[in-house]
Amino acid sequence: MTSPVLEMRSIVKTFPGVKALSDVSLSVAEGEVHAICGENGAGKSTLMKVLSGVHPHGSYEGEILFQGESCAFKDINASEARGIVIIHQELALVPYLSIAENIFLGNEHATRGVIRWGQTLQHASELLKRVGLKEHPQTRVADIGVGKQQLVEIAKALSKKVKLLILDEPTAALNDEDSAKLLTLIGELKEQGITSIIISHKLNEISKIADTVTIIRDGQTIDSFDVKAEGANEDRIIRAMVGRDLDHRFPERTKYEGETGAHPALEIRDWTVHHPIDQQRKVVDGVSVSVRRGEIVGLAGLMGAGRTELAMSVFGRSYGRNISGTVYKDGKEIRTKTVPEAVDHGIAYVTEDRKQYGLNLIESIGRNITMSALSKVSKRGVVDEHEETRVAEGFRRSMNIKAPTVFEQVGRLSGGNQQKVVLSKWIFAGPEVLILDEPTRGIDIGAKYEIYTVIDQLAAQGKAVIFISSELPELLGMCDRIYTMSAGRLTGEVPRAEATQEVLMRHMTTDKR
Repeated sequence: MTSPVLEMRSIVKTFPGVKALSDVSLSVAEGEVHAICGENGAGKSTLMKVLSGVHPHGSYEGEILFQGESCAFKDINASEARGIVIIHQELALVPYLSIAENIFLGNEHATRGVIRWGQTLQHASELLKRVGLKEHPQTRVADIGVGKQQLVEIAKALSKKVKLLILDEPTAALNDEDSAKLLTLIGELKEQGITSIIISHKLNEISKIADTVTIIRDGQTIDSFDVKAEGANEDRIIRAMVGRDLDHRFPERTKYEGETGAHPALEIRDWTVHHPIDQQRKVVDGVSVSVRRGEIVGLAGLMGAGRTELAMSVFGRSYGRNISGTVYKDGKEIRTKTVPEAVDHGIAYVTEDRKQYGLNLIESIGRNITMSALSKVSKRGVVDEHEETRVAEGFRRSMNIKAPTVFEQVGRLSGGNQQKVVLSKWIFAGPEVLILDEPTRGIDIGAKYEIYTVIDQLAAQGKAVIFISSELPELLGMCDRIYTMSAGRLTGEVPRAEATQEVLMRHMTTDKR
């Protein structure tokens, strides 16, 4: 590798009551792919926001050198002018504008205030070709998938003559196929001389694409090494991330000692759901699944298999039209046509999109935890704030939510801590059945283990758990049985003893239509 294109020296960044970065240093060689790893809340994203000018010069201590020159970026426009472009985990695209409009938003091809559409579309087509996206530049962003939207963001970065591309959890919301395409593109950009920094929790991806990895823990640089060097492996990364050896990725299952009952805690029979817009299309087709008390049942499938649609439609008809089928709880038929009905029957749904559907980001930790069962902390219809604080404080400690107080705004927490708040919210509601949809998405390996432990404890208490995940290893590590879905249909039911990634993938790619 050549000399450093970027050096960040002794960076210190403090927020009220929290030192997010404490003497962090980073050196990135020109033309390399540099991975940054660390637990949620370690300071990775904060460091990148310092670099990109989101946190302006003067709001932190330390020095940034880019291409040998000291930088004092006052905002993100200043860093982009130097060729440093950041793509955040939450994509910054306008869904109702076209791909071309998004690529050049704020950087339009215009003369005297009039946009030159011919030049705009031609340039957009060239950029889309560079990133391998075969879409017309006038296609609305809302009409393409998340994987393609990620490519639009990279095309947008290329339009700004990017020299250093920062990607924050670029594959967190992508399926395996889209992830592989994105990693290939990053490799192609490297061949074109573009340096990349990737923040990622997916250690297998880091070993495939990165040249160097730097680990940050508790706001400090812990280790930095060549990925291809002797002794550089996943165990070394994990040890540096969590500060200890993680001998087991999953907790040992705690057996439920109580009665499982004559009937399943939750049984869904012949469940069919039609698409909310294209009502001729079945997104869930005749699916039947069940889960008993103390059992963790997995639901595996590729993107578009219908797992989330099944879960949301059962939980108060939150998705779909023309829904048919029957739901039984402890052998008795129940109605779940509204969310309050589902909650009253002891069913909880932890959504895959915690920021849009699971949390009120501008409210406190305490209010988010109690909002699913406000009556438990209310007297005569008025919330008892002392009781609410007491309850929330108990969850903050038991769930190890990293925040100074329960009055902290949820939007300021890391992804792992936000997920713990979502779980706390539903645990407080006292459900008997929990449907967990991608509960560890975008969360580091240390926080994952904590959440796995919570799920194991819930099952040990006699809760019935349905676990939806795109990560097959965690289904294999946590579940007693695993159902598989493909194109809206159930394609298999595999007991834990017979389950392997190969067996599950074979069922997940079966078309039973």
